[in-house]
Amino acid sequence: MTELENFKLLGVALAIGLLIGLERGWRARDRVEGMRVAGLRTYGLIGLLGGLSGILAQQGNAFLVGFVFLGLTSVLLVAYSKSLEKFEDVSITSLIASLITFTLGALTVFGHITLASASAVVITSLLSFKPLLHGWVKKLEQHELNATLELLLISVVMLPILPNQGYGPWEVFNLYHIWWMVVLIAGISYLGYFAIRIGGNQHGPVLTGALGGLVSSTAVTLNLSKLSSSYPNMENVLAAGILTACATLFARTLLITWVMNPVLCQTLLPAFLVMSLVTYLVAFLLWKNARDFRTNEEITLKNPFQLGMALKFAAFLVLILLLSKLLKDYFGDMGTYFLAATSGLADADPIIISMSQMSKEGMEVGVAAKAILIAVSVNSAIKSIFSWVIGSRALGFRVAGTLLIAVVAGLLITYKINGF
Repeated sequence: MTELENFKLLGVALAIGLLIGLERGWRARDRVEGMRVAGLRTYGLIGLLGGLSGILAQQGNAFLVGFVFLGLTSVLLVAYSKSLEKFEDVSITSLIASLITFTLGALTVFGHITLASASAVVITSLLSFKPLLHGWVKKLEQHELNATLELLLISVVMLPILPNQGYGPWEVFNLYHIWWMVVLIAGISYLGYFAIRIGGNQHGPVLTGALGGLVSSTAVTLNLSKLSSSYPNMENVLAAGILTACATLFARTLLITWVMNPVLCQTLLPAFLVMSLVTYLVAFLLWKNARDFRTNEEITLKNPFQLGMALKFAAFLVLILLLSKLLKDYFGDMGTYFLAATSGLADADPIIISMSQMSKEGMEVGVAAKAILIAVSVNSAIKSIFSWVIGSRALGFRVAGTLLIAVVAGLLITYKINGF
């Protein structure tokens, strides 16, 4: 390695230290000079020390980096203990950040420049997000923490060990595929739930609809429809929230099919793109012409993840897959369409997922696309009925009219492009 290359690597190591030191120094900027364990200059020097020790280790003994690391740790521990006597600050964040800075400086010399630089940016961002992260932790409830751990359990621990092989009639029982579908739906719902928990509903029903559509557009429809009786003359903004949730379901359907079967997604793209755009457009126009809406009532959503509900969803999904194969064999395509319409009365997700999977295993893409369109259309009709019956007639007219136009437009586009 030439001297010029060494200079470049040491420059990167120094820059990494200065980047992390900038954030640490800014946070401790109110302390008097000399009262900080490490600041901008010190972190820069620590990064440079890591780079220099890496160069020396390449020239001699590789264990030299370890010895320098232990020496730096000892110095930092002494400084930390002295600082603890003055400030009674037991946080070891800066101590760990210093050791990481040294390690990243050494990594640059060993050729991992991109990894070290990217890690420095991530670490600096993580350090600067302290108030935001602590705010989230304070808002986090016990059942939400449990939900997070359970979601990690089913995705990180359970999914990789399940056999990727079909069992039973028509080899429907592929544990890996079934559980992967459960993880996909649970993950989307989890993100939507926490988006609402963090943002709240103080920004209005439209934001609630956009985020709630990731969890359950039906739940948003029921909640906002109930509010219409307590807030008369607010049909526009409430309808905008419901329609935003329904449009998000259309976009979510495209996301699920794209993840599971891009060919099927391409077939459905024109229809659901038109459906979502029409619904979003009407929702925007209603929101723009709506009065200010203020309420302290929270939009109630279920727990972000429950293992029992995941198992029930998996069982329901297996049932849909099995019935799809059975009805397909005995009644042809009409059996699949009937099942899709029946499933859409309760939840469109199982039929969307099952058709996406079956279209990869031999089912015609056109048949799977029709089944998904039927399920989503029936589900949209059910939400229209909910808004009409639970909410006011004016609310129902806005929601049902818009969804009817959107669905019909989507079906016509599909018929014109794909011939069905």
